[in-house]
Amino acid sequence: MFTGRFEYGIDDKSRVSIPAKFREVLSTNHDLRLILTNLDGCIVAYPYQEWLTIQEKMSNAGAISKGARAFLRYFNSGASECPLDKLGRILIPQTLKGDAHIKKNVVIIGNGKKIEIWAQERWEELVKQVTADPEQIADIVSELGL
Repeated sequence: MFTGRFEYGIDDKSRVSIPAKFREVLSTNHDLRLILTNLDGCIVAYPYQEWLTIQEKMSNAGAISKGARAFLRYFNSGASECPLDKLGRILIPQTLKGDAHIKKNVVIIGNGKKIEIWAQERWEELVKQVTADPEQIADIVSELGL
């Protein structure tokens, strides 16, 4: 399970370090490969085994709507296998960097079974939106039973 928030810079070769805490989770599964793709304005990184589970769900979905098919094309077209190097870094493909508007600084967050990589500016914008209305936060907390 991935949790936490970490800020990093991307080097000139488009590599970014994966937080040590996340590398520990990945190493417990004996697989230091991530599958990166586009989702929700950021790059989402799935451990390889989780990606296989997602692929299985997609192939078993049966008849799906035209919109869902279009989404799956977009989602799968961005998928790229990215093994961690000996220093715990991954290479972010240029197309995914562009889709997520990443230039130099990123915020890497753990979100359950996946890791999200956000352009720092987009992350800050999201945080402002999420925290702007305390009453809405209270409603969401109640809705989720937290």
